[in-house]
Amino acid sequence: MANLQGRIALVTGASQGIGRACALELARQGATVALAARNEAKLAEVAAEIEAAGGQAAAFALDVASEESIKNGAKAVLDKLGKVEILVNNAGITRDDLAMKMKRADWDDVISTNLTGAFLLTQALLRPLLKNRWGRIINITSVVGRAGQAGQANYAASKAGMIGMTKSLARELASRGITVNAVAPGYIETAMTHVLSEELRNSMLASIPLGRAGSDQDIAGAVAFLASDAAAYITGHVLDVNGGMYMG
Repeated sequence: MANLQGRIALVTGASQGIGRACALELARQGATVALAARNEAKLAEVAAEIEAAGGQAAAFALDVASEESIKNGAKAVLDKLGKVEILVNNAGITRDDLAMKMKRADWDDVISTNLTGAFLLTQALLRPLLKNRWGRIINITSVVGRAGQAGQANYAASKAGMIGMTKSLARELASRGITVNAVAPGYIETAMTHVLSEELRNSMLASIPLGRAGSDQDIAGAVAFLASDAAAYITGHVLDVNGGMYMG
């Protein structure tokens, strides 16, 4: 299947986990993929993996916590590839603690990286997207942005903010043929979830009706669908990919 043939996609946080899986899947379906993250060595590995499978990819150092890096990264992508038609805002961090003990820096870092960074990168690419009169913006949010989670007030707030941003941008950009949607993963086995305590992991697994953790490929499939022409009439939507953990 190559229904994204000729499209140009940009995926943040593409060096590992969900971002890497999304980049691989978009490339498999024919898109040329700009890989963005801080770890250039890992990005090079993902690019090599895509190219070995017959796809096209280019790596770009980009830190979504830095406005300067975002502007420079967006310019570098546009200079090299000419345009971006599919944007996957995936990069994110956690700094978990109970609200009573949470440091202001940990609140600020998570909001700045997960929410402000996604907004600024989207903003940096809006003019060329509008010029295209075709585009897909896909924001990776989280089940905790839908349902909340003790000890993750900062992360949940950043991901809930992404949902509000998604819906607002969907209304702004619809007349130009640009859809804006979000994918809300549940408990997915990634490097980020491996740092959770065993007690919390077991509690989360017990709350999943399908009885298993998700994989990064589960999310990549949802992202590829929303990027495709099959999803042309879907915008402002939050696609829950969580095994039934949250049913909104």
